[in-house]
Amino acid sequence: MPAHHKMVVPHAGGLLRNYVAGEFVGSERTFANVTPVDGSTINEVCEADSALVDRAVAAAREALHGPWGKMSLDERSALLHKVADGIEARFDEFVAAEMADTGKSLWQAQNIDIPRGAANFRAFADLAKSRAGECFQSTTPDGGQALNYSVHKPLGVVAVIAPWNLPLLLLTWKLGPAMAVGNTVIAKPSEDTPGTATLLAEVMHAAGVPAGVFNLVHGFGPNSAGEFLTTHRGIDAVTFTGESRTGAAIMRAAADNVKALSFELGGKNAALIFEDADFDAAVEGTAKSVFTNGGQVCLCTERVYVQRPIFERFVAAMKEKAEALRIDWPESPDTDMGPLISHEHQQKVLSYYQLAGEEGATFITGGGVPTFGDERDNGAFVEPTIITGLPESARCIKEEVFGPICHIAPFDTEEEAIALANDSEYGLAGTVWTTHLQRAHRVAQQIDAGIVWVNAWYLRDLRTPFGGVKLSGIGREGGVHSLNFYSEPTNICIKF
Repeated sequence: MPAHHKMVVPHAGGLLRNYVAGEFVGSERTFANVTPVDGSTINEVCEADSALVDRAVAAAREALHGPWGKMSLDERSALLHKVADGIEARFDEFVAAEMADTGKSLWQAQNIDIPRGAANFRAFADLAKSRAGECFQSTTPDGGQALNYSVHKPLGVVAVIAPWNLPLLLLTWKLGPAMAVGNTVIAKPSEDTPGTATLLAEVMHAAGVPAGVFNLVHGFGPNSAGEFLTTHRGIDAVTFTGESRTGAAIMRAAADNVKALSFELGGKNAALIFEDADFDAAVEGTAKSVFTNGGQVCLCTERVYVQRPIFERFVAAMKEKAEALRIDWPESPDTDMGPLISHEHQQKVLSYYQLAGEEGATFITGGGVPTFGDERDNGAFVEPTIITGLPESARCIKEEVFGPICHIAPFDTEEEAIALANDSEYGLAGTVWTTHLQRAHRVAQQIDAGIVWVNAWYLRDLRTPFGGVKLSGIGREGGVHSLNFYSEPTNICIKF
């Protein structure tokens, strides 16, 4: 690897520890944190056992009723702003750790992941201070008066289970509102991406977050930290972003204790491109929605439907976009796409490439693994891929791949386009490309998805509701929707 590509990764060659009750704690069992860029080991990670999870839950429970519970909202908000400042003060370290764990590009880490990781704390700290409660005055049966007003209390101890695709961004997206309204938390990052979560624990510690308020446990799902958390009787709520099957397993595990659940799960998102669309903008936007982060974003597009008069032209333009993508070292400023998260996920995506061929797909471009002639050949790279020609019943049309691939198919009418978009067990996101204002409103409102973009993709206002329908999740995050999930309203009735 050329010297100019090297970045200093925090804790490289060292040990990533758990953070419980205000202390960094090791463990007997460790596992390797491997970079998908070249397959080398970055560091070793301490795996939390059930006893350590018990200790984290006890510490969180104690802090809930201790100094954290006694803090005012203004004080909590100021502390979360200090945490955001701490992330920004160590910005380059967070960028390096995120890139090493995921292989994502320097541009994405610097401009999206780490800035949003800090912004989430500020946004929810401020929003919590401005949230209004309900208040009603009414006449009682005996002719008197009653005043009913609501107050919001924290749910309690919250398990925050974050995915590997946007490790810091999605972890703080949950931690920000949970902590702002007074909960204590136990975070479990993906075993594939422990780096920035460990740095965040260091920032929390340096910022003076009271012991037990934020806890971090490393490990896996079944028979590891994930299962120990979701089945623990001391956990009051579980928030999870990840695969739909894992969400179903967590739901079963949490059922016995009737925990509050918030899930943002998978997607098989559709894009509808009408013949009156701004063609260049639709191509540019759709290419981003397919290939950003190697297709490893829950909001990415895997099904593209194009009105027949522009179908062939659109396919040709998308092929050109895909083949122009630069697959390179993540540190290179010109890199468009890095590797997938792991060799295991690489094999999953490649199995879908093979399945597409078996199902009769035409490969417009891609379908294999790029070769570099250097250490990257030991990484988890795949080619950006475009296919056509599959029937809607094909598994590659129905199942989430979570890689840089899309299937492009033609449609004739608006009604057909809506039916195709909605013919899915998932319902997270959709995009509509059209210059016809009435059609934009009409079609967007008929898409079975939690968020629909018109002539755009991935625009997010943190105040708006975010989540999915069907297999794509339960509940909504963002703005007051997040604050409401992490709070328990209590009505107070005063007769006078």
